[in-house]
Amino acid sequence: MAERHPVHDCVHCGFCLPVCPTYLAWGEEMDSPRGRVDLFRALRDGSLSATPEVVHHLDRCLGCMACLAACPSGVRYDVVIEEARSAIEKAKARGPLERLKRSLVFSLFPYPGRLRVAALLLWLYRVSGLRWLARSLGLVKLVPFLAQLDGLAPAVGWHEVSGGLPAFTAARGERRGRVALVTGCVQRVFFPGVNEATLRILSAEGFEVVVPPRQGCCGALSTHAGREEEARQMARALILRLEETGADSVLVNAAGCGSHLKDLSHLFRDDPAFRERAATFSRRVKDVTEFLAERAQRSERHSLPGRVAYHSPCHLGHAQGVQEPPRALLRAIPGLELVEVPESDQCCGSAGIYNLVEVEAANEIGSRKVKNILTTGAAYLASANPGCTLHVQRILREQGAEIAAAHPLEILDASIRGAPFPRRRG
Repeated sequence: MAERHPVHDCVHCGFCLPVCPTYLAWGEEMDSPRGRVDLFRALRDGSLSATPEVVHHLDRCLGCMACLAACPSGVRYDVVIEEARSAIEKAKARGPLERLKRSLVFSLFPYPGRLRVAALLLWLYRVSGLRWLARSLGLVKLVPFLAQLDGLAPAVGWHEVSGGLPAFTAARGERRGRVALVTGCVQRVFFPGVNEATLRILSAEGFEVVVPPRQGCCGALSTHAGREEEARQMARALILRLEETGADSVLVNAAGCGSHLKDLSHLFRDDPAFRERAATFSRRVKDVTEFLAERAQRSERHSLPGRVAYHSPCHLGHAQGVQEPPRALLRAIPGLELVEVPESDQCCGSAGIYNLVEVEAANEIGSRKVKNILTTGAAYLASANPGCTLHVQRILREQGAEIAAAHPLEILDASIRGAPFPRRRG
């Protein structure tokens, strides 16, 4: 008997509507989770074809997974939207310009080596004055896609261009275990300080850390965009490399990577030879904040006075259900005042590659998030996902506001070392 598909589990109760950012923004049924479930059900049974309008509504989904927690029927909407986008990819239903744009994105972002070259070019672009000239002349605004890329691009320095991590970091004091760290793609190149802070914290807490060299992409971006075969190849290669470490746990500090690696059995559903192996691997994956919060604190925390607003990344809070651990780690820092962002369960609009392929929608949703952040009066923003940080910081700059942003682990590391709040170049 064939397994019941999640697309048939929706009972149209409407609990998903008030938590869906795109439905709240536009009030369109087809821009809600239950509306998109209906669209994919019709695509599957052949009563509807992948017309431009259908593709438009499915592409406008952020994949924030707020509906997962709100759904009383337990509909696996993540499965629905990923399979819907896979069907669109296979049907080549998007126009040639859109396919070209997506090809450019996926020829760069899942490849750390290419990102390293891009970081070098960005550094040269900035220090040579070309970035200032292009912005002054308004050249970057001629193409919205390029303007978005320019706005998101961080002010990288030589550290980002040339940085690397040790393959092994010893535990300080009595050894409590051995863990492997997934370094991410965007994270490792544009936010190397997050990985460096992670190594220092884990070592201070008594864990030896293995960082396998030449790690590739985990495949999260590809999975969420419906590029399933590409995602399987990347995930399989990463699993094989991490299995060699002999680590007790596999730790992740980027929310999107973590939610993907915790749920690999569906990606390998049609590969019986690897499916159980992938599921076993997924059971060993933990977010670093989740891992630390489950264990007794060993290292001393020094005072770090300041008002910090916590932004919960969708793929940490909704997809993984990791809500309290990062908050608990921050609250445990003496002198730190943690405040919640109004409508904290709402997406910031970054959503993987969403802010590159759905520019206007991402900016509209992001502006609402930034407005809520500014109401907190916080001088600092803690966010556990690189895409969220880049997107929110870009909108803050455009609005003439400035809030220093850092990963919760960077803040915790500063407290352990007795250092000031981490500050990232804008």
